Amino acid sequence: MKIDSISKALQERAVSGRPVRVGLVGAGKFGSMFLAQVRLTPGLQLVGVADLDPDRASLSLERTGWSAAQLVSAVGTSKIIDAAAGDRVAITDEAAALIASDLDVLVECTGNVLAATRHALAGIEAGAHVVMVSVEADVLVGLALRRRAEAAGVVYTQAYGDQPALICELVDWAQTCGFEVVAAGKGTRHRPEFHYSTPESVFEHYGEEAESLKRDKVNPQMFNSFLDGTKSAIEMAAVANATGLVPQTCGLQFPPVGIDALPETLKPIGAGGVLERAGTVEVVSCLEPDGRPVPNDLRWGVYVVVSSEQKYVQECFRQYGIPSDSTGRYAATWRPNHWIGLELGPSIARAALVGEPTGTPAGVVGEVVARSKSDWPAGHVLDGEGGFSAYGWLVPAEVSRAEGLVPLGLLEGARLKRELARDALVSWDDVDLAADPLLIELREEMEKEQGG
Repeated sequence: MKIDSISKALQERAVSGRPVRVGLVGAGKFGSMFLAQVRLTPGLQLVGVADLDPDRASLSLERTGWSAAQLVSAVGTSKIIDAAAGDRVAITDEAAALIASDLDVLVECTGNVLAATRHALAGIEAGAHVVMVSVEADVLVGLALRRRAEAAGVVYTQAYGDQPALICELVDWAQTCGFEVVAAGKGTRHRPEFHYSTPESVFEHYGEEAESLKRDKVNPQMFNSFLDGTKSAIEMAAVANATGLVPQTCGLQFPPVGIDALPETLKPIGAGGVLERAGTVEVVSCLEPDGRPVPNDLRWGVYVVVSSEQKYVQECFRQYGIPSDSTGRYAATWRPNHWIGLELGPSIARAALVGEPTGTPAGVVGEVVARSKSDWPAGHVLDGEGGFSAYGWLVPAEVSRAEGLVPLGLLEGARLKRELARDALVSWDDVDLAADPLLIELREEMEKEQGG
């Protein structure tokens, strides 16, 4: 469909009484931020919210501006459809019932790999476009989900507002302008010892921020994934798989870099930078290894570094104040923040109105594997992302296959067959898996497509 403006097209849908019908599964922080804005977006209709804790969903809706009169507890698909017909929002613990309620777009926001995968498949089967906020599932089985969506004539997409989709947008912009992309990524809060953080110690690393996080009742294990480097690895794998940028064999380095030093630092080693190669992904830290803050940090933002061999273009960099390195060859641009669920609307609208994703896997280029957080004996059961057992580590997919490494998303509940030393990479020979057969099936589909 050809349109001049996404927002105007949405407004036309609102005026014509044909709003885009949206269902949300998972009413955590990201979901709540989306709830705050979908209410104010003409042309989008929130049909319902499914959450294992309906009371939490109700609280999230009320906190984000919805009145109690707009909300209705609903059991079964017919009740959800009835609520939507009356301009009310259904609240349910039955994700399957919501997905079956004639949605245009399903927003999957649980953060649970298996649940997210099942919800996405059900949404695709029901003819709904799927916005996958649960990037863990996207990295593990996203290519298979995309193929299922294509066969069904719907869109499978990353979530605008999350950093991977925003980074993909910057990469696409740079390549469309004819630049070589040297590096793309995001900022975060990282120090080397954070790799060994656990759900029990996670808040000790946040100082004054800890009390606010505890008041928000964030899930310590989920939040620990952001601190121990796992979430960064997952998000950069999603970017690699969508853009073709190849991760470094050394993993993410988390160099402490402010925005003024991006083009000087994020270039290949041979050019005086820190990167193993050009055309890769990297995450920069807002903290020095000793904990000192990095000036002009990019903690909440995303960036891209490009290069040009043309002297004329290098002169243009200088003339127009485009941040560049000392040689003038490398230049950077960035976005200082991401608005998370507050800016999810473009993903929903583009999928429903234009049939296009805002970032989607094109292959398996990056893989998130696991490194042990401690010395573990044979028989130890691994506890998954953000837990006590292991942290995620980004490697090129071809390295993972060559070395027989297990994707992190398959390791929850796995039992060690032999001792594992701290920082050791987890291989297929190390574990007896407990992964759901559905995830194994989808992984096999992806491996077959990639020739693995």
